Amino acid sequence: MKKLTLFAGLLMTAFTFAQGSPDYGGGLKVNLNEDGSKYFRIISWAQVWAQHNSDRPLDANGNEQSDLNFSLRRARVLMYAQVSKDFLILTHFGLNSLNADNMSPTGTSDGAQLFFHDVWAQYSLGKNHAIGGGLHYWNGISRLNNQSTLNIMTLDNQRQAWATLGLSDQFARHLGVYAKGSFGKFQYRVSVNEAETNNLQAGTTPVDGGGATYTGRRLLGSKDAGKAYAGYFEYGFFDNESNFLPYKVGSYLGTKKVFNVGAGFFMHPNGSVIADANGNLRGEDVNIFAVDAFYDAPLGTKGGALTAYALYQNTDYGKDFRLGTTYETGSMLHAHLGYLLPLKMKYKLQPYIAFDNRQIDAIDDNASQFGIGTNLFLSGHNSKLTLEYQSLKYATSSNVNTITLQAMIYL
Repeated sequence: MKKLTLFAGLLMTAFTFAQGSPDYGGGLKVNLNEDGSKYFRIISWAQVWAQHNSDRPLDANGNEQSDLNFSLRRARVLMYAQVSKDFLILTHFGLNSLNADNMSPTGTSDGAQLFFHDVWAQYSLGKNHAIGGGLHYWNGISRLNNQSTLNIMTLDNQRQAWATLGLSDQFARHLGVYAKGSFGKFQYRVSVNEAETNNLQAGTTPVDGGGATYTGRRLLGSKDAGKAYAGYFEYGFFDNESNFLPYKVGSYLGTKKVFNVGAGFFMHPNGSVIADANGNLRGEDVNIFAVDAFYDAPLGTKGGALTAYALYQNTDYGKDFRLGTTYETGSMLHAHLGYLLPLKMKYKLQPYIAFDNRQIDAIDDNASQFGIGTNLFLSGHNSKLTLEYQSLKYATSSNVNTITLQAMIYL
């Protein structure tokens, strides 16, 4: 019992450090027995945006749109329970990007609907390894594809790094089985999953001379195109990071010294489809690979801290695949850098910059994005304000410039 109590205590301490809050403690944790070895924990958070964008296109009726808009970026509730050190169940539900255009009078539109983000059950295989299954977030590819939305350093995650969202999965979660664990400072996560049938291209069919479409399971069948495989592997040189849950910390705010290098993959055989002149369909494999490095450590003796991240991602969705300005066959370099200022005050400031460059095969051109912003931590990540200016240049189009203010609180 003492060992189980110590494990639970260390786990809650790890969560506290990850958020960098002096007031938060262990959060809402309900013990189910006297020593706290059986418990459940509930996390709730909300992110509200005020966004100014002077480059918005005309609406469907040809009218000009407001430069200033408000939205509920995320509203989530997550609960997990451990009634034995050998078993764990996690449930996570909420909504995303609720705004005036997707609200409805009675809250029944798609945008207003709550849905399950994660539901999985897990079984321990000894102290450092586990297997599980369900709707899960034990993703491959990179750290950003496993990013927690509670402690992102920048305003939001780098969108192209969530490389399968809505294509083979439901909002970055696959339905399948996974294994995860560690050997000393080496951590791994691998999974075998069902690929989604009704994805963002549910009404699309490839045409001769056009690029591939992500329609393999729907057009070729689940036997040939039904499964996807993913993995992410990393080595930590300094402090160990928790892999109790899959969500990767974006910034530790000086509470840990971390330097990790990683590599990951996502493979979906026959995930995409192309057509010839006679209308015959042929599957194309989807292959995504990435390498990345994450550094987060205190700097100096006065409370400063540095956060740095770099990612290279090679993305192959099939020949000349392109969907909007989000998904393309090609490659990407991304980096961001932030510095927690060593101010002798209750509140903390963390200015940051971010940049990425994408090479796009279908148009033989590039897209680049630059962001500069700052976090004002009122109580670590548990209560913060983020202000960011972002500029996107896509091929030959004009720059799209956006200023966003986010208010976030989570319990």
